[in-house]
Amino acid sequence: MKSIIQLVVFSLAIATFFSCKPEQKETPKEENKTEEIKTEKLSEGEVIINSAIQAHGGELYDKASYTFVFRNRQYSFTNKGNSYRYSVIKQNDKKEEVIDVLDNGNFSRTINGKKLDLNEEDASRYGESLNSVIYFATLPYKLKDKAVNKTYVGEVTIKNENYNVVEVTFKQEGGGKDFEDQYYYWVNKKSNTVDYLAYNYKVNGGGVRFRSSYNRRNVGGIIFQDYINYKAEVRTPLSELPSLYENDKLKEVSRIDTENVEILKY
Repeated sequence: MKSIIQLVVFSLAIATFFSCKPEQKETPKEENKTEEIKTEKLSEGEVIINSAIQAHGGELYDKASYTFVFRNRQYSFTNKGNSYRYSVIKQNDKKEEVIDVLDNGNFSRTINGKKLDLNEEDASRYGESLNSVIYFATLPYKLKDKAVNKTYVGEVTIKNENYNVVEVTFKQEGGGKDFEDQYYYWVNKKSNTVDYLAYNYKVNGGGVRFRSSYNRRNVGGIIFQDYINYKAEVRTPLSELPSLYENDKLKEVSRIDTENVEILKY
């Protein structure tokens, strides 16, 4: 009888011990793992171009709305995050008012207020022309696009100023019709501004151009600048253009002037 009582007491003690022991919750395997934050390392070319974009206006480009005159035509652009609207007002040979609009990639044209029915080829061609003017007027903003390849080339001195040189090429997907074109950008090491740019193009037999910036001004936090456009012999390496420029070996062919720049309210 005594042994039975001792056994009962012992069993109750064991039960009490386990019932009083704190419950251990199983930690999900996912919580045991250390979270790995993957950060994509930028190339040197990307870092330099990003610095240039910041120097020219940075995040202000994402919500910018401006108008300007280029070759006697009134252009405007409005950016709203990932959406945009570009337009140009001009006159045709009949002195009719022509308004071209590129709205998030969709092109339309009206003449004296009447919308034209355009085939796909013409709409694409007119849209590319309008996009090109806005593209160059807002450089280096568009160099942040995913289709842009940025490769650091090295350093060079032009007119006693030191520059980082970045080669820009384009992926076929998203790079536009002229994705095979090659660009060089000379970014001032002190100011991070794009003082010079050059490109070679393939269409119409090809060609090489070098542009020197001037008339730089800040309008509402965004830098606008004009360019003297020079011509070099076809197949001239872009790396040789600064030396040719300093030695007056390039021929001026035009001026790229964005005039009467004003902020639009929307």
